[in-house]
Amino acid sequence: MDTTSKLFDLIPVLPELTMMSVALVLLLLDLIVKKKEVIALVGIAGALVAFYGTCKLYGLTEPQSVFANMFVLDGYSNFFKLIFYLNVILTICISLKYMAVEKASLGEYYALLFFATTGMMIMASAADLIVLYLGLELMALSTYILAGFVRKQPRSNEAALKYFFLGAFSSAFLLYGISLTYGLTGTTNLKEIAVALQTLNITGSPIVFLGVIFFIVAFGFKIALVPFHMWAPDVYEGAPTSITAFMSVGPKAAGFAVMGRVLFDAFGGLQVQWSSILIPVAVITMAVGSIIALAQTNIKRMLAYSSIAHAGYMLLGVISGTPGGLTSTVNYLMIYALMNMGAFAVVIMLRREGFQGENLEDYMGLAKGHPLASALMLIFMFSLTGIPPTAGFIGKFYVFMEAIRAGHTSLAVIAVMFSVISAFFYLRVVMYMYMKDPKEEVVLTTSNSMNFALAVTAVMVILLGVFPSLLLDLVRSSILG
Repeated sequence: MDTTSKLFDLIPVLPELTMMSVALVLLLLDLIVKKKEVIALVGIAGALVAFYGTCKLYGLTEPQSVFANMFVLDGYSNFFKLIFYLNVILTICISLKYMAVEKASLGEYYALLFFATTGMMIMASAADLIVLYLGLELMALSTYILAGFVRKQPRSNEAALKYFFLGAFSSAFLLYGISLTYGLTGTTNLKEIAVALQTLNITGSPIVFLGVIFFIVAFGFKIALVPFHMWAPDVYEGAPTSITAFMSVGPKAAGFAVMGRVLFDAFGGLQVQWSSILIPVAVITMAVGSIIALAQTNIKRMLAYSSIAHAGYMLLGVISGTPGGLTSTVNYLMIYALMNMGAFAVVIMLRREGFQGENLEDYMGLAKGHPLASALMLIFMFSLTGIPPTAGFIGKFYVFMEAIRAGHTSLAVIAVMFSVISAFFYLRVVMYMYMKDPKEEVVLTTSNSMNFALAVTAVMVILLGVFPSLLLDLVRSSILG
């Protein structure tokens, strides 16, 4: 192979190489630059450069595969990368003041965000189970460290340990699934697995079914499906709030990206079997997330259970087993990224020296002293509930409609019921802000970068609620070609 051909193989992975290079530059900058704001700005600039590279590659007429068809560049992977860029840029914006308050403003924090995001991007483009595993481990190892980044806080250390042990447990399931699948088909390439299953006529083999179960368990841990959710509430509460926001969006989106790849590309012929597993998982996930959240008084734990419930709603699109269903799930993921990141940004604003701002009582009467912050939180809570004209309503509407089109009407009805239940704990926050008197004066910690993140998320939540086709058309063109 000549040099030109080798360099051409690198073009599809330029965004990943850019992100990795930026992470290494940030580590070096930390040694020579004292102002962490400079490191953060370089990080944002690097993410925008990678974003530009992805946009340039977005208009490909057909998918490109490199590295012996192990890495694929297509509209599906590129759209997920847009979610990851949005996630890392907004996380940096909401982190600057917060990490300074936590006395953990260190340069490697931003480098780890980029390493984790690179892992997510590799997962989205993985056309081979080995590449998928490599991307997953790069993402996971970085987020384990980030969860325990505030080393002086016992709850942060506890969060990192729980996340590490349960994450390692889920990786073992993934490796078992890979080994079983490879043993039967003789390949780890997703497309070749599908061909081998049909050619060898082993789609009815119980070993294949067991391998699919192992994959679902592994992905269930990453996206916090019940009963693999036990790490989420403690880790969300113990991790730095900016990292909680990062983890609630990035790893969840990456988990759904690889779930879509593996189930649709490799095991598409077993759609009836894996959907029969996912249906009860989705129902239990929505139930546990919605009902247990009712009893939470810590807003980070409440948003953790909310995240679990939303994973159940997103799963409906995958269960439908159609390209339209997958489109509705990806659309929901982008909307969820915006509204959840905005909600956590408001939580971070309440954090100051000696005051956590994480209990519901801390929001009592917030509207009287800070009407703008309260209005923003109201928008995000309405969107998470699914109240029109916010984007959250559009996300749920299309997922439920795709489930009905696929013949899962009863499942859609159950999802609507749990969505109604979830309105209680979202609107309770609004009630505390607007209908109760403040116990003490709340001082908000804000910055230009925080204001930017809040403005972007709030405007997009309203805009996509009023003009849903702006996002839906982009998602459809990406996934359906």
